[in-house]
Amino acid sequence: MADPHTKTEDLPPLHPNTTTTPLLDSNHTHHPEEQGLEIKDTQLDQTLQKLEAFLTLLGFNQTCIFSCILSWFAFVIIGVLLPVLVLVIFNCSDCDKFQIEGFELVIVGSQACLAAVSLLCLSHNLRKYGIRRFLFVDRYTGHMVRFRNDYINQIKGSFRLLLWWSLPCLLLKTIREVVRMLYVHHDSWWLSVSILLALVLSWTYASTITLTASILFHLVCNLQVIHFEDYGRLLERESDVLVFMEEHIRLRYHLSKISHRFRIFLLLQFLVVTSSQFVTLFEVTGYSGKITFINGGDFAVSTIVQVVGIIISLHAATRISHRAQALASLASRWHALVTSSSNDSSHNRNSNSTGNLEAANTINSLHLSYSESDLESCDYVSMPTNTQLASYMSSYHRRQAFVMYLQTNAGGITIFGWTVDRALLNTIFFIELSLITFVLGKTIVFSST
Repeated sequence: MADPHTKTEDLPPLHPNTTTTPLLDSNHTHHPEEQGLEIKDTQLDQTLQKLEAFLTLLGFNQTCIFSCILSWFAFVIIGVLLPVLVLVIFNCSDCDKFQIEGFELVIVGSQACLAAVSLLCLSHNLRKYGIRRFLFVDRYTGHMVRFRNDYINQIKGSFRLLLWWSLPCLLLKTIREVVRMLYVHHDSWWLSVSILLALVLSWTYASTITLTASILFHLVCNLQVIHFEDYGRLLERESDVLVFMEEHIRLRYHLSKISHRFRIFLLLQFLVVTSSQFVTLFEVTGYSGKITFINGGDFAVSTIVQVVGIIISLHAATRISHRAQALASLASRWHALVTSSSNDSSHNRNSNSTGNLEAANTINSLHLSYSESDLESCDYVSMPTNTQLASYMSSYHRRQAFVMYLQTNAGGITIFGWTVDRALLNTIFFIELSLITFVLGKTIVFSST
């Protein structure tokens, strides 16, 4: 996947006219900018290596048959068999107030299904494309010099996001298991501690796989957001419509590839989470006894992990979809400003000098006002002369065609044709919110005895 020995892009020679001492130039002369680029390349490679090592530890790196078998063997043993055997063998028949075997097995099943979906979909993409092409940071599809620091910051931010959500859930799970251990007594204390460690280990492994898959999708989308933000600033640097078209086609191609790679994962993730919530409702409403945090708290913990994972995925997809859709508004504003500036200049040539000064001041103030924001600014277009009037309408039609193209080709993350935008997010959010509110209301209940 990420090769630590991959060479970076060749830089132009520092002294193109010097041909007599090539060894001296190549071995003893180092330009500060070249050294800085090499350091940045090394930092990005090291960051990708750390990410790849972490994914290998969780079993996502299935580049060969041996690693694939080892990964799924570890998943079946740690994520499925270990908690099932512990719950079945050490089940307390007279401890329904503190542990309900049916609830525990349903929770293990839902966690294992969601983790299996995450592991299957993400490992397939990583095995097929590699870590660089998977993240679109290879030198052929986005590995640009000016984006390297942003890439590194986004990857590090993904690790922080994983810790931010994993640690509180792990703490809540550990507290719940400790409290249950105090009520459910076994033959010896070391057996109780072993059961606690086994259940916490299995839950942590499955939950980390689930959250990591969602955060990887979040990372891929955030890396593309960097390019969309740069596209907004492109209107300040360029005025050629063909350049805008070429860059937008490249961005849309990347969004199409991301949608194609993750559509199965997003769809299965939503179906598994929704199905597990309905099963939880059936179990809770069908149980005739009293449900407390001790015997049903795992429902709350597993629900939090599942809903957090799907919210992370949907937030990333919606964010990049809205960035893609906002480009049409940005281009329309740019087109209007350029057209207004050109029309004002043509009208001002036939007016007096006072009118010229007032019009020029108006245009300049308009440009300064919009330049306060990178995403809402435009270039100050030079005024057309008499020789440019013939080509003015051609330029206008090119800009108009470009705006119409963006309006009809907004793009975004899609799932089999449905764009993941605010409308779809609101629908999914209220469905999941209603389910999780009911589940938490039934499980977070403390007995008064």
